[in-house]
Amino acid sequence: MATLAQIIRQIPVPDARAAARAAMRIDGLVKPIGSLGRLEQLAIQLAAIVGERPLAFPSKEVMVMAADHGVWQEGVTPSPQIITAIQAVNIIQGKSGVSVLARSAGAQVTLIDCGVMGGEIPGAISHKMGQGSGNIATGPAMSRQQAESLMIWCAERVIAKAESGLSLLAVGELGMANTTPAAAMIAVLAGSSPEQIVGLGANLPVERLAHKVAVVTRAIAVNQPDANDALDVMAKVGGFELVAMAGAMIGAAAAGIPVVLDGFLSYASALAACQLAPEIKPYLIPSHLSAEQGAQIALRALGLVPYFDLNLRLGEGSGAALALPLIDAACAIHNQMATLAECQIEL
Repeated sequence: MATLAQIIRQIPVPDARAAARAAMRIDGLVKPIGSLGRLEQLAIQLAAIVGERPLAFPSKEVMVMAADHGVWQEGVTPSPQIITAIQAVNIIQGKSGVSVLARSAGAQVTLIDCGVMGGEIPGAISHKMGQGSGNIATGPAMSRQQAESLMIWCAERVIAKAESGLSLLAVGELGMANTTPAAAMIAVLAGSSPEQIVGLGANLPVERLAHKVAVVTRAIAVNQPDANDALDVMAKVGGFELVAMAGAMIGAAAAGIPVVLDGFLSYASALAACQLAPEIKPYLIPSHLSAEQGAQIALRALGLVPYFDLNLRLGEGSGAALALPLIDAACAIHNQMATLAECQIEL
């Protein structure tokens, strides 16, 4: 098994010459310069990632990381904890939101059980780190060694999938109460107060928001995570699926493939991953603006602007799945539109 540092050192620098060629081609297409807006910039970003390879992503996968959380015991969500395991089965059986959206975009969905309470989930890839993470309101979510080993495992899994043909990864998550550790991570890593970050998550009654803020505040006070050490932050106030997503992002970049972010939970993981490996930033594609309160702060800290805002807050990777046709569209304009010269148009 490689070390995390060894994996990070594998991350290739995006191909600036490929980006320049793509920009030149796009400017020469049969349209006013810049008229396809950010779709043009997306095509250029993707061209830099693929380099000399064709600009196409025939094999796409949404990897959903699932785990439970000890902080559920603090009453930070109205959802029963058993919903994590139930919804994991729904995802595997193709019945969930992300399953339907990914299928419509021609993408595979894989569920990785990092710590769902109960036994093995048929059809899931099992890498249980425990029966849910620790209650961050009273102690750490996990040990530093657990966090690092989980990141490495997920990174190496993505690298192996890329070697077998995977050309694009999208990330998602599943876990009742997981907006609480995500908010704690973002508050620490973005240098913001819990009051600015904590939102309602999955239908928490508004009158319970102050309690959730207090739980996140207590978690940070009890654990004292080091804002300059993302691994410490994830281990102390994160969760297994948040760590797993961060590892998958680093693995995708190390394999030279794009990684599509989902919403609020993925922002937390991306903040940690970017601190550990700033080299991954050019590989990140932000899909949508999460409806969670702290979304804008997290995205500003990441320096990312999402492509759409549909007031989504389902999670699971549903927003990332919705972005996949946009990626195909960016490739299509680059590959299939005629040029001004071909149409004998001079401007």
